Amino acid sequence: MKKKGKKINLKAKGTNAERALLKLFWEQDTWAAIRTPGSGCARFPSPDILAGNSIRRLAIECKLISNYNVYIPKKEIEQLKIFASKFGAEPWLAIMFNNKELNSKEWFFLSLDDVNETEKNICVSTNLAKTKGLLFEEVIKS
Repeated sequence: MKKKGKKINLKAKGTNAERALLKLFWEQDTWAAIRTPGSGCARFPSPDILAGNSIRRLAIECKLISNYNVYIPKKEIEQLKIFASKFGAEPWLAIMFNNKELNSKEWFFLSLDDVNETEKNICVSTNLAKTKGLLFEEVIKS
């Protein structure tokens, strides 16, 4: 029973992190954003967050990492690419660390070109996110 409660708690933490990122976009004068609840289990491809301004559109898959690595099924990334392509948006992976040693309230945005692939998953390490990732302020300026 504890595992079920823990899983729900992790989902709630992820949802809260997505809402915090959504708020960051809305705090910018020229950006708007929406969150897609249940994006991972929706019938059609959809990102966690869709953000944009008059110039750019971003389709964002968000991950809250509690370990040093996160493994994302390739299918999730493929769906992000499909949505972004059809919508005319840039696909991004947004990572936030949520563990005692690496706790950070910053989002690291990764281009899909910068992630590592295994046979079945996309792997993002904390080191990769910190070295190749862009901070929120950098993403909205570029």
